[in-house]
Amino acid sequence: MNIIISTNNKDPLFLQIKEQIKQHIFSGELKEGDALPSMRVLAKDLKVSVITTKRAYEELEKEGYLISAVGRGTYVAGQQPHVLREWQIRELENDLEKLVKAGRHIGLSKDDLIEMIGIYYEGDN
Repeated sequence: MNIIISTNNKDPLFLQIKEQIKQHIFSGELKEGDALPSMRVLAKDLKVSVITTKRAYEELEKEGYLISAVGRGTYVAGQQPHVLREWQIRELENDLEKLVKAGRHIGLSKDDLIEMIGIYYEGDN
């Protein structure tokens, strides 16, 4: 599992860690039952405090992505494909909400935003 954190990123370190672990789960790189490094090991590898990794793991556990067992470690929780897809859609909706707010902030109309999305969507094919 490769996690890259940036001090130049406006997001807090724990959130960067959390989001990247979620992306590893969404992409299938991390699968049900896979063990994650201990909070201490991850903190040492990333050169952050254990409190930072603890917060990321705790939030992921609250959201149902991870399971922690005292003395055994932290593992990727089992996700049924339809549940995983629902999580991915929810994440996309959160991103779309931010995008719409940013578009409104700079004065883009709904049609302008839809046109931009269409250009990017077609450009991926």
